[in-house]
Amino acid sequence: MVHRKWCTPVAANNSRTIVKLPDGIAACLFDLDGVLTQTAKVHAAAWQEMFDAFLRDRSRRTGEPFRPFEIETDYVQYVDGRLRPDGVRAFLASRGIVLPEGTIGDPPSALTVHGLGTRKNERVLDLIRRNGVDVYAGSVRFVEAVRDAGLRRAVVSASRNC
Repeated sequence: MVHRKWCTPVAANNSRTIVKLPDGIAACLFDLDGVLTQTAKVHAAAWQEMFDAFLRDRSRRTGEPFRPFEIETDYVQYVDGRLRPDGVRAFLASRGIVLPEGTIGDPPSALTVHGLGTRKNERVLDLIRRNGVDVYAGSVRFVEAVRDAGLRRAVVSASRNC
């Protein structure tokens, strides 16, 4: 059972955070992406770089005008919150582009849905290796308060990269 409305940190006079939870709560689960770490902006940048490179190359090959991937609209509408191949398919469909599905093992050079997904994944991993990921300081303080209160903790993620 999720008790989000009760999982609120309360600042004590000495600046330590006190966890106020209903009786019977013995553990807390924390999502990694978007709760503890600010990975959405890294993912958005990786999607933009990957799609822009693909669209520029396509423009050169077909003579169609280049129209960039827009984080404010394309990322939010077609990619965010979807599995990688679903995001690739949705965005390409928004531009009237159809690619072969390919397979999950396609290399980043493959002009397939899975190949583009692999390109994006390699890009996001490179950005994380080079720049790291910012954390949400308030979330980290809350995890520490939960730990200090003696509760069990776990961090979960849907990402295959964890």
